[in-house]
Amino acid sequence: MSAIPDFNKPLYAPLAEIDPEVQNIIDKETWRQYSGLELIASENLTSLAAMEANGSILTNKYSEGLPNARYYGGNEWIDELEVLCQKRALQAFHLDPTKWGVNVQPYSGSTANFAALTAMLQPQDRLMGLGLPDGGHLTHGYYTAKKKMTASSIYFQSLPYGLDPSTHLIDYEGLTKQARIFKPRLIICGASAYPRDWDYKTLRSVADEHDAFLMADIAHTSGLVAAGELADPFEFCDVVTTTTHKTLRGPRAGLIFFRKDSPKAKDLEKRINDAVFPACQGGPHNHTIAAIATTLLQACQPTWKAYAKQVIANAKTLGEELIARGYKLQTQGTDNHLVLWDLRPLGLTGSKLEKLCDYVGITINKNAVSGDASAQVPGGIRLGTSALTSRNMLTDDMKVVAEFLHRAVQLALLLQKEAGSKLLKDFIRAATVVEEGKVGAKTVIDLRREVRAFARKWPVPGVDSSKLVRPAGIEEDD
Repeated sequence: MSAIPDFNKPLYAPLAEIDPEVQNIIDKETWRQYSGLELIASENLTSLAAMEANGSILTNKYSEGLPNARYYGGNEWIDELEVLCQKRALQAFHLDPTKWGVNVQPYSGSTANFAALTAMLQPQDRLMGLGLPDGGHLTHGYYTAKKKMTASSIYFQSLPYGLDPSTHLIDYEGLTKQARIFKPRLIICGASAYPRDWDYKTLRSVADEHDAFLMADIAHTSGLVAAGELADPFEFCDVVTTTTHKTLRGPRAGLIFFRKDSPKAKDLEKRINDAVFPACQGGPHNHTIAAIATTLLQACQPTWKAYAKQVIANAKTLGEELIARGYKLQTQGTDNHLVLWDLRPLGLTGSKLEKLCDYVGITINKNAVSGDASAQVPGGIRLGTSALTSRNMLTDDMKVVAEFLHRAVQLALLLQKEAGSKLLKDFIRAATVVEEGKVGAKTVIDLRREVRAFARKWPVPGVDSSKLVRPAGIEEDD
């Protein structure tokens, strides 16, 4: 081998040598994931195999276009990879390739959704999606009285549908009445914080009444749908989109499935593919497509159904344990991987509990609950069990987690009292500054130690915990 010129030597050095600052940040994040409990419903832990694929040499290759129709040469193996990924996507969701196709190139769920809207709609066409405060998603047409928040509301006319206030379930009757006035071109179903399953058959009948497309965004639940543990949207929808990193447990990206025989558009396949590229994005991320393919292979195995069943069992147990302690959950339970916890009866905001849980090593997120005046001031917390299940936790372990959450809520109420005001900055001070005559900050330290000890009993996929050393920049109180 010829000598490497000085200007190329950085290409052959490992990360720890060439960029110790970035390596340290990665090490700190690894330590955080190992030392805490991940309960954000939209997060999961991908496999060692997916991480190896995602960090592969495939990152070097440009491949604008579709397999066997690229704008660059040298794509024979990339073509093979993308065709394999498409094949596995259809297999994972039990789809007939003569009736369904899939585009595996979207960079994320939000870009997948906007590409799907671009394919089905013209600018200023009308769409309906579940409102964000009722558990919907930003990309389903969300806007406020003062501002159109996302592209789906900027470029299209949007009308949200909501929940029945008495049951907190989707108000299908109300949706039907709204649609007769609004006359949408597209109805979107799917949510980011809805703990129950969907009635796709009813939604199809509403869409058909107005000759509208029906699209399901199953980003949160796709892993459970693939396992056959939730209702099948493919039976009724024209388009189905999903992320790949939530219950599907893959890298961070998106998929768009489209019905080849949709009566709404015979050319839907071409419209979807053209919308992804060149309309909405450039060359695909081939390293990520490799990781998606590896993930989908896992989703085709018998072990996948067992994983999905455990995710749901863990979520049900977590919900039951919180209800047993007197707390209020939206719909008082769950059919899927998440529970939505209403903190308003306690006089506590989601922001404060999220902040406190960060301090004690439990990662959660504040979330609107039905009836909130604004999604920006949420009255609840969203909890999901996908990631803890990926760390091998079972239902008995969820009982331990529920007790940690119970203690965190009671501690948050104490801190709010000790803060002397309802301002978040005063709450943070009470949680982090030990003051004479107050026990809140000391109790935070005690709970953090217990959570940390419990979390470190469990492995993290892709991490050899036996070799982990606390990285520089991490201060701990033990």
